Amino acid sequence: MKIIRKHIFFITFIIFTFITSIFCLMNGEVKAYAKPNSSYIVIDQSNNKVLKGSNIHTKLPMASTTKIMTAYTVIKNVRDLDRKVAIDKKAVGIEGSSVYLQEGEILSIRELLYGLMLRSGNDCAVALSIATFGSEENFVRQMNYEAKLLDLQNTNFVNPHGLHDDLHYTSAYDLAVITAEAYKYQDFVDIVSCKHATINGKDYPRAMKNKNKMLFNYDGANGVKTGFTKKAGRCLVTGAKRNGKQLISVVLNVPDMYNMSSYLLDYGFEQFE
Repeated sequence: MKIIRKHIFFITFIIFTFITSIFCLMNGEVKAYAKPNSSYIVIDQSNNKVLKGSNIHTKLPMASTTKIMTAYTVIKNVRDLDRKVAIDKKAVGIEGSSVYLQEGEILSIRELLYGLMLRSGNDCAVALSIATFGSEENFVRQMNYEAKLLDLQNTNFVNPHGLHDDLHYTSAYDLAVITAEAYKYQDFVDIVSCKHATINGKDYPRAMKNKNKMLFNYDGANGVKTGFTKKAGRCLVTGAKRNGKQLISVVLNVPDMYNMSSYLLDYGFEQFE
C-alpha cells in the first residue's frame, strides 16, 4: 500500500511539474527574460501600439538587426535600386558574415540589399554605404539622422553592419519602430520576406537562403532579420501578417529567440481575435 502511495505521489508530482512548466511557458515565461540585459516587444505595425513588452526602452547592442536601418536608409533615399555599382576595395574582407564581395565586381544596389538581409553580409553593408552616400561615415550619419526623424530616444549607430561597439545600441521599442517604418516600403517587404534568391558574382552566381528560420516555420512570417554577437547575444526581429494585420516582434539577448518570438506574435494576434 505504501509503495502504491509513493507511486501515486510521484506521478502526481510529475504531472504538476509538467502543467506548471506549460503554464509558465504560455503565460509567465517572459519573466525569465525580463532582465536588465535583455528585452522584448511586439507591436501593431499600423500604429506602433505596444501589445506586450519588457525593458522596451533599455539601451542594448543589437548585432546584425542593425541592417534593418541600413536597408531602410538605402531604400528610402535611393530612387533606382537597380543601379549598378562597382564594389569598392573598402567593402572587401569585412569580418563576420559575408557574401565574399570582390573588388571591382558589378552588382546592383538591389542585389546588395538581398545579400545584406538574406545572408547578413557585412561586406554588403559597407558596399551599400559607399555606393549610396560616398563613405561609411557619411552613411552612418544618415542612419542617425533617420533615427532622429523617427524621434528615437535610445538609438545610436556607429556602423552599418552591427559589429560590436560600445556606442552602437538601440532598444526593443526603437528597433520595432524602425522596422514598422521600413514596412511601408514594398521593396523592403519583398526583400526581407524572400526565402531564396540568386545574385550575381564575379566568378559564379551567388545562391542564397534566408537565415531567418521564422520565414519557414511561422505561419504568416514575412521578415525580418537575425543577429548575434557575443556581447549582443541572440537577437531577432520578426514581421508576421495574418488577416490583414501586420505585427512586429523584437527580442534582444534572448537565447531561445525563435520560440520567444513565436510566443509574442501568437499573443499579439490573439489580441485581434
